[in-house]
Amino acid sequence: MLIPVILAGGSGTRLWPLSRAHYPKQFLSLTEEKTMLQATIARLADMDTGTPIILCNETNRFLVAEQLREYGQLGQIILEPVSRNTAPAIALAALAAQAEHSDPLLLVLAADHVIQDPLAFQQVLTAAIPAASSGKFVTFGIVPTCPHTGYGYIKQGKPLDDGYRVSQFVEKPDQATAQDYLNTGGYLWNSGMFMFRASRYLKELAQHRPAIYEVCQAAFQNSREDLDFIRIQNDIFSQCPDESIDYAVMEHTTDSVVFPLDAGWSDIGSWSSLWDIHPKDENGNAVIGDALLHESQNSLVYSEHRLIATIGLDNMVVVDTKDAILIARKDKVQDVKTVVEQLKAHGRAEFESHREVYRPWGNYDSIDHGGRYQVKHITVKPGAKLSLQMHHHRAEHWVVVSGTAKVTLGDQEILLSENQSSYIPLGVVHALENPGKIPLELIEIQSGPYLGEDDIVRFEDRYGRS
Repeated sequence: MLIPVILAGGSGTRLWPLSRAHYPKQFLSLTEEKTMLQATIARLADMDTGTPIILCNETNRFLVAEQLREYGQLGQIILEPVSRNTAPAIALAALAAQAEHSDPLLLVLAADHVIQDPLAFQQVLTAAIPAASSGKFVTFGIVPTCPHTGYGYIKQGKPLDDGYRVSQFVEKPDQATAQDYLNTGGYLWNSGMFMFRASRYLKELAQHRPAIYEVCQAAFQNSREDLDFIRIQNDIFSQCPDESIDYAVMEHTTDSVVFPLDAGWSDIGSWSSLWDIHPKDENGNAVIGDALLHESQNSLVYSEHRLIATIGLDNMVVVDTKDAILIARKDKVQDVKTVVEQLKAHGRAEFESHREVYRPWGNYDSIDHGGRYQVKHITVKPGAKLSLQMHHHRAEHWVVVSGTAKVTLGDQEILLSENQSSYIPLGVVHALENPGKIPLELIEIQSGPYLGEDDIVRFEDRYGRS
């Protein structure tokens, strides 16, 4: 049995302002209609695999669940209470897989990679199964297309079946060294994708990093199920060392094998990476969304919701979202992380969330706000319900735009249809539900001296939020 293990806990800060802490790039649709998480699952559709195990953080748990539901895919979702890198995350997945199956093969994938040739990808995976089944630690090395300094490298050793023994893992090189690797041959980019037996991984982890193994085993044994999720014990797991699988296991095992992969791979690690793989016009421009370009070349223009017009751009990146705009030289986009660090340091909301925020019941878009008011466009999915709650500092007025709203207001329950409204005074316990078959859309007007999202006292919540 081959079990996909999909690591979906990354933050994707280098693709800000589109990717943010509460909505990182693995949940975005960047190169096709499917999100990157959904595409990761979809490219395995023609292979005989078991139910995937997805690892993510607490904040993004409902995004994972919803995107699996949209794609029609079951999945075992493990919540990491804190981030401890890939070695502990994969250990949790191995323990979960062994609890369900008899020593399965694990296929470890990142949720935010692009594979442009899924058939070639599947062929290499299939070729690697015998080696992994025999106890080898298989990693997949990307055939390099340029002297990239942003990736670690794997040096090929002696041939073994359809792969090669790993001679050496190499850190990210400088430009001259990367060029030398390309000229010499025999060096592959380290993709961070792996295949091995669950038992072999746990055995090697226990041998080389016993502290990680023991903490993960204890944390998993004390885990609990919560709706669609497996919650790992926080107090125990937070004691786990922070280490990648490369340092913890792959650089120590004597059984590592690399299979070259040439399938149009990209980790979309920056806006320039997206420009690299996106179709371009006759002037080398990659355009996503509504844009009008005049005398512009070799640029990436991304518009989320409105027209962008450019004149005389060359090697530039322009990204427009509802609440932030990025303008950068294409060769400077790696410095986006510096902007993100500044946003975080100053407590700016643009670091964490978009203007449009997703919740397990639907989403809301903050249309306007002032000193003592805020206006939101709220969409509630059919059958979904917001928590039973109250506020200490604000009153609310709901106006239904389309659909049917079931409103709990104190001891009352009322139904509202299009153009009808309800007023919720400060301090009154209330809830909002969509009992219908189509999305409920309404405008919410908040008023009061404090309008923060933390002014919510929940009494009941079907999604397990505190």
